[in-house]
Amino acid sequence: MNSHAFPSASIRHKTNLRSGVSRTAILIFLAGRLVTSSWGQTATPVLLDLQTLPKPAEVTTPAKTKAPAGTAELTNGKFGKALQLTFIESTGAQFFTARINPPDNVDQSEGFSFWVKGDGSKNCGGLEFIDGEDFKLRYGYCFPIQSTNWTKLTVAWSDLIPELSGPLLGTKTGFPPSKFRNLWLGKWWYWREHPAVSFSIDHIVLESKIAPDKTDYTPKQPGLARVLAKLKARQPVTIVTMGDSLSDKRHWANRPKLWSEEVVKKLKENYGGEVTLVNPAIGGTTLSQNTILIPRWLQDAPAPDLVTIWFGFNDWDDNIRGPLFKEYLRLSVNRVRRATKGQADILLLTTCPSYERWETMQELAVAVQEVAQEQKTGLVDIAAEFHKVSAEKALQQNYFARDKVHLGAQGHAVVRDAVLRALTVKE
Repeated sequence: MNSHAFPSASIRHKTNLRSGVSRTAILIFLAGRLVTSSWGQTATPVLLDLQTLPKPAEVTTPAKTKAPAGTAELTNGKFGKALQLTFIESTGAQFFTARINPPDNVDQSEGFSFWVKGDGSKNCGGLEFIDGEDFKLRYGYCFPIQSTNWTKLTVAWSDLIPELSGPLLGTKTGFPPSKFRNLWLGKWWYWREHPAVSFSIDHIVLESKIAPDKTDYTPKQPGLARVLAKLKARQPVTIVTMGDSLSDKRHWANRPKLWSEEVVKKLKENYGGEVTLVNPAIGGTTLSQNTILIPRWLQDAPAPDLVTIWFGFNDWDDNIRGPLFKEYLRLSVNRVRRATKGQADILLLTTCPSYERWETMQELAVAVQEVAQEQKTGLVDIAAEFHKVSAEKALQQNYFARDKVHLGAQGHAVVRDAVLRALTVKE
């Protein structure tokens, strides 16, 4: 839900992406060339060849001054010399940017791999691959930097996720990697947190074949049977709430009362066990952006018992409609299951109407219903719960905050009670 802290998507990609960007070809895709330089001791088809140290874009510091995003230097790597990036703390997007030229065989590859050495923190690093002509076609990847040992990461093209409205990668009709002309190292605005971090990257190469994880993580029992069984047994339960400003504790409308905190309170009262809430929701964000950021909350909750997924308002603003929303939601469910090795039950919530969009976004709600049935997840039809009354009555009965978009006290109660019913908890 857009809290007006961020510009619209049509403005964001124009204002945030082109200021302070070096157009120099700093990092270059090599068209099939074999490299035996500092990147490796043996001949290897290198995807990223460091010819010149990348130049950082300009950022705003917490003191509201302008400064380079950080420094880039050569350091001892896994295979000789590696690129070390050190970022300063900033209030928004922080990047090192580059123009790239994909090799002819990039579309025949299944992805790429690279080695990373982190700074030991629980922060994450980010990569963005961006189309050469349309900066809205940008695909993100988030990776942990907690390990101070060299770690190899293998990334299928399908692991890159659209940050705005765009086709998926890794499918026959999807976005082709050969159209990428920009590779940025860092974080865009939706990460919200832009702390001082440092990590090194080495040996980025194309991978012709990547063995997929073929494990079927679909639970044998559909819905929320496993988490309910743990609640009844008074075993500790961890709940993760993926969402936008309807779930973000830092949003002004949620400070007096937040539906997820009310759910946790009720679960403790009803079952007597310990229930931990991990809330990574970020106001102004979309479903795909939060799917990119799953590795961040995994560090706090590597094996949650329940993950709720609730989006739609900002997705609609980004011109994402029912069919594409369904693709993104299916991807998000599969990514959560893969990341948690199938241990998490998943609860999907249908897109919540606002006063001005009382019926407008119904196709997003339908998409959620269809994915829930297809993927055997739990489902809470928030749209149907709100539509039990008229838009005027919803406004009068404090379903909405003063902006007629975010939740008022009764709106939080409606969501809380609907989620509790999905968990078969007495209200």
